[in-house]
Amino acid sequence: MKLIVGLGNPGDLYKDTRHNIGFMVIDKLEKELSKGVPPAWQKDEKKNVLTVKIGDMLLAKPQTFMNNSGFAVKALVDFYKLSPSDVWIIHDDMDLPLGKIKIREKGGSAGHNGVQSIIDQIKTDAFIRFRLGIGKEADTTHKNVISYVLSRFRQSEAGSFKHLIKHGNDAVQMALKKGIEKTMNRFN
Repeated sequence: MKLIVGLGNPGDLYKDTRHNIGFMVIDKLEKELSKGVPPAWQKDEKKNVLTVKIGDMLLAKPQTFMNNSGFAVKALVDFYKLSPSDVWIIHDDMDLPLGKIKIREKGGSAGHNGVQSIIDQIKTDAFIRFRLGIGKEADTTHKNVISYVLSRFRQSEAGSFKHLIKHGNDAVQMALKKGIEKTMNRFN
């Protein structure tokens, strides 16, 4: 089983923000993979996560808020007895230009608190990441970084934003069909 996790923050306040691009790609993936018969998302209160099972995949959206994403991921990894290579994380990345995708098989968090939480909780960095570029502002002070990732995409970015969701979905689907290496060659 593959555990495919989109990172984001729960609630209407954060809907459609840059930090929630992982949730948006997971939602698009669910719609396409369910082939028009959308399965119902299940809220697991104990694990604090929304999940939907499609075939041999479990799509997940942690409801822990970004910085504690690792708790929900660890609960799922433990419950389903998954290896780190079966864990795929879809998340925003300020270090990539808006619309760019980069796929990694392991490595540090690069300052992403959600990814760091997962590394801390499952005790390894050997899981797949789909890094989705959200760009960044020139002023990268801590306060401005938080404001930026919690902001919505501007009207002038609408085309790049739609492209990012579509291509994030395409990358995950290609990886499911053709493997990570071929997908990395195509998207990186």
